[in-house]
Amino acid sequence: MRKRPSLSPEDIELFRSAVRDAQPLPDGQRADPYRRRSRLPRPKRSGKPSLEEGFIELLSGSEVETEEFLEFSRAGIQKRLFADLRRGRIEIERSVDLHGLTISYAASTLGDFLADCQRQRIRCVHIVHGKGRGSEGRQPVLKQQVNVWLRQRKDVMAFCSCLSRDGGTGAVYALLRPLRGAN
Repeated sequence: MRKRPSLSPEDIELFRSAVRDAQPLPDGQRADPYRRRSRLPRPKRSGKPSLEEGFIELLSGSEVETEEFLEFSRAGIQKRLFADLRRGRIEIERSVDLHGLTISYAASTLGDFLADCQRQRIRCVHIVHGKGRGSEGRQPVLKQQVNVWLRQRKDVMAFCSCLSRDGGTGAVYALLRPLRGAN
């Protein structure tokens, strides 16, 4: 058993002054735990037009496996930027709620929303897809589709499931690529 190093009275006072304004979490509430990065399979490329070209690709659950926690980033995204996204440290500028919508309506709503966000130079968005508990067989249909759609869009640099305060695994934070050449 290792002996703890003793702290000087100055160190103790320095620590107490640093945490003087700290407030305990309400009863029963815990801090969001650290989440390990999961490995998600990439969807198969079919050579068909992507969502941004107006094509809605419906995939069966056997083609893309969707984990509880969604996470994706394109090559070239800085690790620190992606870590900030996962921790909810990037300000959410706009939000859209898709849960309860049909697949085709959700696809067009999401496509219009993302195109509008890019035109307005919005960097981080919040997309609510729901957890799928109301779906037939309690399978997350919209969650699965949002996972595929966001991966297909070139303007989406990264996305991940939200912290519990923002919807947990029923929503994602998405980091958008800046629109080039626009003033």
